[in-house]
Order: sequence, then structure tokens, then C-alpha cells
Amino acid sequence: MLTFRRLDANTCDWERIDAVPDRVVYQTREWVGFIAKAQGADPVIADVFDGQERLVARFTGLIVKRFGLRILGSPFPGWNTGPLGFNLLEPVDRRLLAESLVCYAFGPLRCVHLEILDPVFAGCDLAALGFRSTPQRTYRVALARDEEAIFADMSSACRRAIRKASKSGVTVEQASGVEFADEYYAQLEDVFAKQSLQPGHGVDRVRQLIEAMEPTGRLLLLRSVSPHGERIATGIFLGMNQLAFYWGGASWRVHQQLRPNELLMWHAIRYWRGRGLAYLDLGGGTEEGFADYKRKFGPEEVIVPALRRSRFRLVGAARDAAATLTTSPLVQSRGRARGRAPGISARAEAPQRA
Repeated sequence: MLTFRRLDANTCDWERIDAVPDRVVYQTREWVGFIAKAQGADPVIADVFDGQERLVARFTGLIVKRFGLRILGSPFPGWNTGPLGFNLLEPVDRRLLAESLVCYAFGPLRCVHLEILDPVFAGCDLAALGFRSTPQRTYRVALARDEEAIFADMSSACRRAIRKASKSGVTVEQASGVEFADEYYAQLEDVFAKQSLQPGHGVDRVRQLIEAMEPTGRLLLLRSVSPHGERIATGIFLGMNQLAFYWGGASWRVHQQLRPNELLMWHAIRYWRGRGLAYLDLGGGTEEGFADYKRKFGPEEVIVPALRRSRFRLVGAARDAAATLTTSPLVQSRGRARGRAPGISARAEAPQRA
């Protein structure tokens, strides 16, 4: 078995840890701190050693308590975050890695349930180890190409929309400051109102995100502005090392005929490409409308497994029952009638996150 040795999240060398090439922005000190504050969670940063005492991997997750039970999320649904999991420093057997994580979570960490979203386990069948897996689809635009090639790979409708927005006088500008959260959230509420819903998180979550990430230089806030100076669309992006992520976007419905969202996304693609990142991850989505919107930017489709394992069968059954309840037509219809989200990301929140 592999050995997990937990680091002190307050004193460990984050600069060295974050320099690992495959480390993503969701694994950084600032983002982990943001999740810890928002969820009342305890960060778990651990080095993983093999039998020869070689450092082979590093794990990132957080522990939360729900109904008095300890849960290890890497991440956990509702955290509005992307993949966490492992960074591999040496070749290692994926099944052994997963099996060792179970022993660590249910042993020293005293958890009764764990969930992990990690591309490391793509194509790895872990059912024999008691894991249940749900494939998560995401879309990534390859940035290590000429801008002309990226633009040409977009659908003709997307290219027309970008040209239309530019010819109409729509511009995209970089924003800053926590006040951006209110601008973004007002537009997000307008999008959700089309379905008589409300966003699944409050504006405070967005404010905390900006406060945590803006000082790092890894946060990109964009807005589209109409020819008359109106702020008509917004987007939130995060990135470091090789990967940038589209965290969220919104716009005023009354101005959508100007196509501000496509122009804003094109600006983000060019921004991250200019900083040498390899991909912009647009997120996923379970509805075809989401998939169609993202496919028009010419991305690659990537499958990231979402794995879960419970120490006791009853815990897993309760988790699955809760997930089924929040997605049932009855609960959704009640959510619409009362003007609140049913607990699962609605159509307006484009990125697929846990």
C-alpha cells in the first residue's frame, strides 16, 4: 500500500507544491482556503509515498461534517469547484492509488464517505474496489495553436456571432474588484428567472471567490459593454500552469441579440492563449443546450470520472437518495413555483463543477 502523510496546510511550502506542472488552480492554497471558508471544511494536503519512500503523488481534498458524519471531498457536490484529486510525481498504479486513498480516508481521517473528481482515473475500472463512477463530460479548447486555427475550428454560427458583436460596437473589458460580484450575480438572476428559478449559490460566494483569488493574478473577470456603454454580459475565469477554467458567465436577456457572450469567450480564449496556457476548460453540462453552446467553440471532449465510495452501505444509499430527490420532477417543479433552485446546477450556470 501507498502511505499518505498529511501536511500542515498553514505552514507547508505552497509555492513549491503549486509549481508542479499538472497542478490546477483549484488545488492552490487560495482556492482551498476559499472552499474551506465557504463550506466550513478542513483542508487535507498529503504527500503520497511508495514502499521505497519515494514521493510519488500529492493529494488535495477537504473534510466536511454533514449530520455529524465526516466526509472527504476532492471535491464534493455543491462546492462550485473543479477537479482536485492527485498530482502524480512518479508513475504509479491507479488502482493502488485509489485503494490506498480508501484506507487513508476511512482510517486515519475517520471519514465515512469520500468523493473524488480526477482525470487521473480516466479509463480505470474501480468497481471491484467498491467505487461507484459517474462520467463527467467537459469541453476543452486547445490554445497552443494560431488564433486563426482556433477561430476556424469554431462553428460558422459562432464565428458569425463574434463578428456581429464586434460590428455592432460591443466591446469586452477586463474588470476588477469585489463589486464585480454584484454585477455578475444580477445578470445570473436574470438568466435563472427565465425558468422561474434562482441560482444555487448566493452573491456572497462570488464575493469570497474574488477576494480570495484576485490577489493571485490567476483570476480573470470580463464584461461585455454595449455600444451605449451598458454592461450587458460577464464572465469569470481562473487559470494557472497548463489549464484555465470557465467558472461562470451571465448576461442580460434583453441584450442577447448583440451576442455579447460569444465575443466575451473569444476574448478569454485569446487572453489565456497569450499567457501560454495549453487549454481553456469550458466545463460540461448534462443538457444538450449546454453541450451545443460549448461545442460551437471547437473544443475537445474530455471525460473526467466522478468517483464515490462509502464505508457503510447506508451512507451511500442516503447520498444517492438525496441526489435523486433534488433532481426529481416534483422537487424541480416546487423549486420553480417557489423561485428557488432545486439543488442541482440549472441551465444558466454553464460550467460543470462539483
